[in-house]
Amino acid sequence: MRIEGYIEHPNMKITVFKMDNRYSVKFETSLYEQTFKLRTGGFINHMEDVKQYVSASFADDVLTHFNHMHQMNLRRQSEMTPSEDDEFETII
Repeated sequence: MRIEGYIEHPNMKITVFKMDNRYSVKFETSLYEQTFKLRTGGFINHMEDVKQYVSASFADDVLTHFNHMHQMNLRRQSEMTPSEDDEFETII
């Protein structure tokens, strides 16, 4: 798999990978990532096709999903009780 290129976005890093007959589009924020795998043929054959696929509305949907992922993470963390391992070790 090799990096085919990047798609500019102000709120996330978007990396396009190519391997055999597939493009992978990876969206990243500081804590989360989403990857979409696209087979070549039909509508997706070149990097320009991938850039067209990643429209502004699609990127907005990805950001909405990142927000949902973050809310899930916060909710789950609030449900957990801290483990005793988080305390400092006793030094003799």
